[in-house]
Amino acid sequence: MYQVIEKGVGFMKNFEKGSVTIRTIAEMANVSHTTVSRALNGSELVKPATRKKIAEIAKQIGYVPNLNAKSLVMNRSYMIGVFFTNLDTGTSASFLTEVMQQSQTTLPKSYSLSVNSIDHVMNSQGVSVQNFDGIIVLSQSESDDEFIDYIHSIGLPLVVLNRKIERNDITNFSHNDFLGAKNVVEYAIRMGHRNFGLIKGVKSFESSKQRSEGFFEALKEHRLEVDSNLVKRGDYLPQSGNKLMRQILSSGQVPTCVFCENDDMAVGAINACVELGYRVPEDVSFIGYDDMSYSQYLTPPLTTVRKPTSQIIKKGVASLMDILEVDGDAKITQEVIDPEIIVRSSVLNRNAD
Repeated sequence: MYQVIEKGVGFMKNFEKGSVTIRTIAEMANVSHTTVSRALNGSELVKPATRKKIAEIAKQIGYVPNLNAKSLVMNRSYMIGVFFTNLDTGTSASFLTEVMQQSQTTLPKSYSLSVNSIDHVMNSQGVSVQNFDGIIVLSQSESDDEFIDYIHSIGLPLVVLNRKIERNDITNFSHNDFLGAKNVVEYAIRMGHRNFGLIKGVKSFESSKQRSEGFFEALKEHRLEVDSNLVKRGDYLPQSGNKLMRQILSSGQVPTCVFCENDDMAVGAINACVELGYRVPEDVSFIGYDDMSYSQYLTPPLTTVRKPTSQIIKKGVASLMDILEVDGDAKITQEVIDPEIIVRSSVLNRNAD
């Protein structure tokens, strides 16, 4: 039997050997059992002072991890699979880099990441999901649903991020692309713009669908229309933004403002204007989407929508760790996070003319 006196609390507890659990430590430390599990696994999601306090309590009461518990099963690989819809088309290098950097920063140091394509798995190109302790799906399209169903059906810990899914039995964090696009286009309208162009993203991606709908809804509410010659379909990559902006500029109907459905295409489109002698924003203004790290350093700095990628990744990784470390009783969480308009100087104030 162990006898523990909690200093500063003023009471004594007696524990039979083997009776101490994570929940016992949580009670004594006045924290959740999730926090205890993270702390004992070295997660940086827990403050250093809290980790130290929990470690001291665990040592004091003789806590021995239950190696039969699901969260500490012996054949763990400590590898997390991060799956995008398709790495060959549509997934920009900037988005991929941001996701991987934030995921690696948030994960406990004992874990590693493996980036993969859902298309490769579904086409049986040699990626075995059984090699992973858990799966993070950065879903971009409804075509991912079959893969999500499969992972869930085999009981592999799973979180789905980026796209809102139509089911309530899987943890899911996403953002409101429709609202972000609508709000930023309304900002341009308030700045006096009435003649718009649009460079869309990948047709099969939900983000492009929602951003396009937000764009057209803003115009509709202000009784504005866009010429079909000024609406182009891109692929989220800079090259397509450049090519399609050249087509818009050669149409004979140059818009005062172009909404590009991601920052990468905006970069290409702005370069096309510069190459052809158009001034930005004096001749053509630009709006992007995502607020990638480079957007503030463009010339001019890009007005865009800050997609809450960092927040979504942090929440998703924390939830996946809950599933892995808390004996499977982590609750399912679903949340849609609103984006934020970032106003810089790529949109000319035409009201001042």
